[in-house]
Formats: sequence, C-alpha cells, structure tokens
Amino acid sequence: MIFGKYINKFYLKYALMILIGIAALVAVDYAQLIIPEIYGMVVNGINDGSVTLQDGTLLTFDLDFLWQYICKPMFIIVAVIVSGRFLWRICLFGSGIKVERDLRRQMFDHCKDLSCEFYSRNKIGNMMSLFTNDLETVQDCFGSGIMMTCDALFMGGMSLYKMFKMDSTMTLLSLIPMALMLVVSVLVGKYMTLKWQVRQQAFSDLSDFAQESFSGIAVIKAFVKEFKELLAFRWLNKKNENANVTYTRISTLLNIAVTLFVESVICVILGYGSFLVYQTTFNAGQLMEFIGYFNSVVWPIMAITELIEMVSRGKASLKRVSDLLDAKQDVTDAPEATDVTEVKGDIRFDNLTFRYPGADYDSLENVSFTVKAGENVGIVGKTGSGKTTVADLILRCYNVPKGTVFVDGKDVNDITVKSLRDFCAYVPQDNFLFSDTIENNISFATDRGDIEDVKYAAQLSDIDDNISKFTAAYQTVLGERGVTVSGGQKQRISIARALMKDASILILDDSVSAVDTDTERVILSNLKQARAGKTTIFIAHRISTVQGLDKIIYLDNGKILDVGSHEELLSRCKEYQNMVALQTLEDEEGL
Repeated sequence: MIFGKYINKFYLKYALMILIGIAALVAVDYAQLIIPEIYGMVVNGINDGSVTLQDGTLLTFDLDFLWQYICKPMFIIVAVIVSGRFLWRICLFGSGIKVERDLRRQMFDHCKDLSCEFYSRNKIGNMMSLFTNDLETVQDCFGSGIMMTCDALFMGGMSLYKMFKMDSTMTLLSLIPMALMLVVSVLVGKYMTLKWQVRQQAFSDLSDFAQESFSGIAVIKAFVKEFKELLAFRWLNKKNENANVTYTRISTLLNIAVTLFVESVICVILGYGSFLVYQTTFNAGQLMEFIGYFNSVVWPIMAITELIEMVSRGKASLKRVSDLLDAKQDVTDAPEATDVTEVKGDIRFDNLTFRYPGADYDSLENVSFTVKAGENVGIVGKTGSGKTTVADLILRCYNVPKGTVFVDGKDVNDITVKSLRDFCAYVPQDNFLFSDTIENNISFATDRGDIEDVKYAAQLSDIDDNISKFTAAYQTVLGERGVTVSGGQKQRISIARALMKDASILILDDSVSAVDTDTERVILSNLKQARAGKTTIFIAHRISTVQGLDKIIYLDNGKILDVGSHEELLSRCKEYQNMVALQTLEDEEGL
C-alpha cells in the first residue's frame, strides 16, 4: 500500500470496492487453508486405510469417504477460489485503475492553470513520463499493494495460527530465517527507492530528448547532424540502461535472498518434521499438512518483500507526481478580482517595470503608453526589445505589478484572468496548430462550429483559396504542430483562428512575417475593415506591417523611445529612421 497527500483520499472514495475486494480475498485465503487438511487426510488414508477426523471420529478410507470428505469439499473450494479471485481482481485492481484515471485528470487540470514560467522550466518529455510511467507505478502500488498487504495479514496470520497449533517449536524454527529475510528486505527497500528515482529521471531525460529530436527532425536533417544526435541519444540510452540494470540487479539479489531463506526453512521443516514423525509425535499426514500451511505462509512473506520493492518504486513516483501537483500556480486571481462582462479595448501601461522570474535584467523599464478603444497600434523594435513581453502582460501570462496595466481604466489585477482573456484573441509567434482538421483548428477559439463562419475568417486571413485547393479542403488533417503546411499558411490559419473569436482586443505577434508583401497588404486591409471599432495590436519587425496604423510604439532594450504615427516617427526618431532605411535597402537589394 502507498500513502501520501494526494492519494489517501482515494482509499475513502473507493472504500466499497476495496472492502468487497478484501472480503473476496479473505474468502479465497480461508478456502486455500482447507486444502492442506484434505492433503493430510489423503496421505493418512493411503497409509493407514482409515482417517481420524478432528472430533476424534475414525472413518474408513473408502469411496464414500473420498466423495464426502475429499472430492465434494474440493469442488466447493475450487468454486470459491475461482469466483473470489475474479471478484477481488476486479475490485482491487479496478480501484487502482480508477485512482490512476483520477490522478491523471487532477494532474492535467492542475497543469492547465500553471503559468508560462513553469513550462519554461520543465521539459515536455519529463512531463509525459509523469503522466505515463510514474502514474502506472502509483496505480500498481495502490491496487496490488492492498492485495499484498491484506494477503500477508490474513493468509499469513491464519497459516501461522494453524502451524502453532500443530507444533510451536517447529513454527518458531521456521520463522527465524523469515524474520531475517524481512530485515534484509526493509534495508534493501530504502536503497531501492533512491535507485528508482534515478531510473525514472533517466527515463524522463531519454523521453525528453526523443520528443525534442522528433519535433526538430527537419533542423537536424538540414544541418546533417543525424550522427551527432545519434551519439547523444546513445549516451542517454546507455544511461537509462545502466539505471535499469542497477535497479534490476538489486531487485534480483533481493529475490535470490528470499528464495534462499525460503528453501532453508523447507530444510528445517523436512529435517525436524521427519524427526517428529520418527518419534510418532507427528504422522505423515500431519507433516504434509504442516508443509501445506508453510507453503501458504511463503506467498505472504514473499508478498511482503515484493511489497517493499513496490512501495519503494511507488514512493519515488508519487513524490514526482506530488511535486507537480504542489507546483505553485503563479498567475492567480486576486481576492478582490471580479469578472468583466464587457471590454471596449482601452489599454494603458503606467510606468511599468517588469522582469521575468529568474532573469538577470528587466525586460521592460518604465514603460508608459495608451491605446484607445478601436485603435490599430503597432509595436516595433529590435529583437529582444520587449515587444512580446507587452503581449504577455496584457494577457496576464505573468503577474503584473499592481497599478501598472489597465484595461478600460481598470487594473488588470482587479479583473479575473479568465474573463480578461475571454475578450482577447492572440496569435503567438510560434503559430501552434493542432494535429486536427483545418476547420477544427480555426474554430478552436470559439464554441461556434458553423463552417460559413470558418470560411469567412479564412477569407479575411487570405487562406481560403489555399485551403480550397487541398483534396479534403477544410477537413484536411494537419500534421503535428501543423508541419504539413507552409510557414505562411500556418500564420494565416492562426490569424483566422483568432478572428473567429471576434474579440475586443486582438494581438498579433509577428504574425505576417512569413507571407509576401502583397498577401500582407491584403490581410491588413481585411483586418482594418473587419475589426473597425475594435482594438488591434500588431507586434512586428517589418515597417510595412505597421506604417498604415493609427499609432506605432518603438521599443528599444525594454524602453519606449517614441510613440506616434509612421510619419511622426520618421520625422523625429533617429532609430526608427535607421530601421526604415535599412529595411528599404534590404527590399531594394532583394529586387
């Protein structure tokens, strides 16, 4: 059995299933302990021609006796064992599977609320191993752990009781090696817990590397680095192998030790038991019965050693799962935060200074600007100047200093995160697409599934013609992360997805960088018409993207150098002039 903060509640939740399973298990154990008595009667009947029952009655060992006291009880015992084993497996193992399901659901629900900072620190491969390998280990410890614990208590206890009744001295002699075996198992179990943690981490590292390599296979091939990746994978694979071999070696040594102790007890029973038979203290049937009881004790004892090993693995895996569930939800609603039912689109940054958690420098410093509802605003600047950070803070992807960011005049900290994001649409830089149909990717942002709305959004983002040329059109299933479409098509599908939401605030983060200038011009024109009266923020590197907008914010090293229209910045901002001149020169050279 395994206990912990996040698993204890399931013993109560599935108490009925567990109790039914334990009852069936005890019935099976009781039935199994009748079998040694029957074996003893058979042996005595064969040797003596008669059998003395427990009440002292002497009966002839004939066909009537065989049917009444041997065959008939065995049929009943077999029926109880078969039905009982089926029932306790369904109940105990079934409860373990339900626990795995509930924990996985709880983990996923918790993960959806974790901030971007958490995912920047934790790799996907490690996360996936938690949801698969570690949860399977916890599930095994829950279901099988209950079974082994109860089996050890009931079958072991009842067997020892019957053995003591037959001969206390021989029972004590047989328990000495078993006690030593338990001590060894406990000591080894602590060491195995540490080695299981190492094994799980090695598996996580291997999974993460494999996932990253498959995701970036195009880059690996383009730079002809297959051999380098192969060597790196080989090293991680060897590390994983060594961790598994080390753990398996310890586990095998423990099993060998258990076998050694068990066989040594068999030698004791055969030696001392034969002496008792010689002294006529025991008869052959009683010795067979005692050996049968000991065989019934062996499984519970071995179950304890296996349980120790299992709990060692389970504790290590449960700790990793608990670490995930204990991960702090950094971006949360303030106690006084309330829902908003309407957002016009006014945005104001008031002397904001922001540093990413764990960073060495400020990403934004003393940033102040205002975006009026319905304005089309561009944010430009060099790479790393803090443009994307502005979008992250509007969307509350990170905690915002109080009194620095306002939407419709209200501090974003006083607005619940969900209701704020309900009125925002976002097209990120990486343009993530799901491995699903194009229609479902575009309609992802809204509950509306009307194909006409999907097509209209695609037309606004100038992707409808491309989609129509696909064999399955809008029912075309995209590859993982949209790998089956070009970069420009991914960007335009992402824009269409954001437009489907028809949000009060739309943020496009470098979202037309992969399309040609003609397509860019069409998209910008469509957006201007379709989003009239709604706030749209363009984060861009290309001047052509922002030059026709109402306002342009120029960022440099986290600071605002100037705010104004294209003409105003061109007339007074030297850095903006240099950017325009440089891009104009690049365009001319490109021609």
